Formats: sequence, structure tokens, C-alpha cells
Amino acid sequence: MRMNKKEKVALVPRLRFPEFKSAKEWAEKSLGDITCPVSQRNSEGKKYPIYSINNKEGFLPQSDQFKGIDSNSRGYDTTLYKIVGRNTFAYNPARINVGSIAYSGELFDIIISSLYVCFKTKEEIEDNFLQYFLATSTFRRQVENHTEGGIRNYLFYENFSKILFQFPQKTEQQKIADCLSSLDDLIAAEDKKLESLKVHKKGLMQKLFPAEGKTVPEWRFPEFRWGGEWELNQICKKVDLLSGYPFKGKEILQDTTGIPLMRGMNITEGIIRHNRDIDRFWSGKIIGFEKYQLKKYDLVIGMDGSKVGKNSALITTNDEGALLIQRVARLRANSKSTILFIFHHINSSKFYSYVDKINTSSGIPHISVKQISDFEICFPVNEKEQQKIVDCLSTLDTLITAQAEKVVYLKRHKKGLMQEIFPSVKEVCE
Repeated sequence: MRMNKKEKVALVPRLRFPEFKSAKEWAEKSLGDITCPVSQRNSEGKKYPIYSINNKEGFLPQSDQFKGIDSNSRGYDTTLYKIVGRNTFAYNPARINVGSIAYSGELFDIIISSLYVCFKTKEEIEDNFLQYFLATSTFRRQVENHTEGGIRNYLFYENFSKILFQFPQKTEQQKIADCLSSLDDLIAAEDKKLESLKVHKKGLMQKLFPAEGKTVPEWRFPEFRWGGEWELNQICKKVDLLSGYPFKGKEILQDTTGIPLMRGMNITEGIIRHNRDIDRFWSGKIIGFEKYQLKKYDLVIGMDGSKVGKNSALITTNDEGALLIQRVARLRANSKSTILFIFHHINSSKFYSYVDKINTSSGIPHISVKQISDFEICFPVNEKEQQKIVDCLSTLDTLITAQAEKVVYLKRHKKGLMQEIFPSVKEVCE
């Protein structure tokens, strides 16, 4: 059902900067009233740089998106491509619902596919403010209500221009845009710190673990410098490895009164995740299935999917007692330091490369219990050295986790702030 009636409310946000608290309520116009379409073609066939648009980077050189190849290198006719100048918005009419819209800013004399819709704003609108409006749930809801098509929905300028837009005076627009821009800069800086920590850990692991074909790492802690060579062993020599049971049928429920099941989709890149959409529970009896119950510090690995090999995690107290289901492997060691040492190897480029090599079919990527058990790791002869390495990497993991949580908090803060500084516009069904 399309929502095409708007409940009349005062267009005033819940949060407003002090200097604008007594200002009049926001105006409301259609996007067609405050924008105008632009469509200058590359009719002379000039070799302008060719760009694409995605929902992360915005404008992006086409060669960056398609592995060094663009329409010029393919010899395509670009005379119908659109020339983009400064301060121009452009969007993919088939992907605007996932945020495929961008702003050129100071970028100019580039061309994009004729499929894109381009427009500029009129004098009364600050472009940065409009950019933030285009990221609101109010805008996304209206996009859903104005798209049209069959198999794929489109939002061409004719319908885009009908979307309602709420805005204050230009000085207030700029203040809001500056505030959100500062928060974006902070998020970007903290995200950069997070990536730096991850890169640091990756480099550290390459030094602390022996390189391919070696049995001694490049770096060793002083007390173990003369500790001799490490031992190369298959994982199966160090752990008890088990594949999950094929629980199925009417006894698998979403009812939370049952026993939790540990499914592949619960495991993602070092983290066990839970939500109502993916969690499932076993309503049968536990008798006979005790060996499939998980314990703290068990290492679980998802064995199927596009990120096979990268989806592994350690079981914490929260997931003790969950039942291991088919297509998930469980590794259990005699000591905490051994399973943590293995976990760091499973979360390394060496293991990812190993999985890539054995996944040569064109079907769904998959790894078997046998292939996991055959993976070879160099282990220190002295378990104290193993513990020292684990402690070092675990400390770094704690910093990475804390930094990741900080980034998530800032992103949530921004989302909540945007809900407060843009007016709430309710729509009702006719």
C-alpha cells in the first residue's frame, strides 16, 4: 500500500541550535522545487575520466571499481555519457534505494554513464545539508513509495522531484551540515585508528609466526631467543575436532525456550552474533547429543558460504551449552593457550590462502573437517613461549575490540542525532 497522505505536524526538529530556537518552522517543498536536472552530453567524444557511483565512496573512477578497466579502455562510445561539473548530484535510478547517490563537490570534467540522473540545487539550499537529508529514513521511505517498475524498480527524476523535502533557512542548514560533518570527520578518524590496529596486528603476526617453509619466527621474545626450532603439526594433532549434527525437522524452532543451536550464520569474523532472524532452538531431548554441546573456549568454524574460512569465533560463557549443528566445525584443545594460539592462525592470511587454494570449484565455497584438520601450524616447543605470544596478541585484540565498539557507538550517536535534528514527518495510508 502506498503512503501518500502526510499527517500535518509542525515542521520543527526536537533538537535545535540555541540561536535558531525562536526561528520559524521549517519549510517544505518538493525536490523538484529546489533542484533542476542537468544533462550535458559528451557529444564531442572527449576522453574525460570516466566515473561510477557506489553507496560507499560516492563518485569513484570506473577503473577502480572494475579492476583497472573503464569504458575508454574497452573502446566504448562515450558520446552519450554525461559530463559532470562541480557541485552536482548524481544517482543510479535502479540503486538509489541502497544509497547509490553522490555529490561531485570540487570534482569536474568527468563523465558518467547516461543511465545516471544528474541534478543541481537552487540558491536557497546548502548542498551539504541536502546530502544529509538524502541519508535520512524520511527520504528512504519516500524513495520506496515513488519507485516504479517490474523486476527492478527505478526512480527517475520525474518521480524523484515529487519527494518532499523539509528545510530551514540557509544559515541553519549550514550549521546542521557543519555539525554532522564534524561528527563524520571524527568517525573517519576513529575508523582509521581501527584499521591501523588491524594492520599492525597482521604485520605483528607475520613476525611472530614462522614464514612459509620456516620453523623459526623472525621476532622472538628475549627469553626465548635461543629456544630452537618450532614443531610443524597438523591441527588434528593438537585438538579434538568435531562436525555438527544434522538437527532438522519440526524440533527446530524460533521458540527461545529450547536449546540454542550454533549455526554457520551465527558465526562471523571472530564474533558470535545473535538476532531473531538467525537464531534457532532445539526442542528435543539433550540425551544422546551431549558431545555436540559447546564449552567455553571451543573454536567454531563455519564450513560454507562466501566467507568460508573467515567465519570463526571462540565460544564464550554466553554460548556455552549451545548445540553444534551440521556445516559447523568445533575445535577443542586441552589448554586455553593452545586453542587461542590456533585461533590466531585460523584468523590469518595463511589460513585464508589455504582455504582459497582448496576451493577451486564454481559452486558454493566449502571446507571439510578433513581439510581443516590437515592445516599445518608451527607450534613452539616451549608452551610458555606459546602463552607469551597469545597474551601479546590477545592484548592487541582487546584494543581492537574497544576501538571497534567506539566506532559503532559514534555511528549510533550520529544516527540518533539525525533523528533529533531533522523534523519527524509522519505519513499515513490513504
